[in-house]
Amino acid sequence: MPTAEKVIDALGTGRRKTGVARVRVRPGTGKITINKRPLEDYFKVVQDRNAVVAPLDFCELRDKVDVIILCHGGGPTGQAGACMQGIARALIKYDSDLHDKLRERTFLTRDPRMKERKKPGLRGARRASQFSKR
Repeated sequence: MPTAEKVIDALGTGRRKTGVARVRVRPGTGKITINKRPLEDYFKVVQDRNAVVAPLDFCELRDKVDVIILCHGGGPTGQAGACMQGIARALIKYDSDLHDKLRERTFLTRDPRMKERKKPGLRGARRASQFSKR
């Protein structure tokens, strides 16, 4: 069992689809900033906001740490998933006792689903052109 080590600034990187999030967790009052904007301004959809704060709520650290996130690539849902994984990874560096707890809830598992590439001779990844008898 790892010993609990408190780190002043903990860093973590999260990825989902083509979205990448670089996360910094430090002791504070619960302020979450994404690309220098508050969480509510950056993610308009409630589902995305809930995904971002899920690891913090699960570890009961929402009011005890400040989170600074820089994210790019992908769409809002992919970025929210990347932020979630990045926060979970940073929390492990912040407090190593949280690893098993976060792993159990799959916050550390990368979502491997990506957009499939277009194949030659097809209209999309799998969609063929319509068959014409005549």
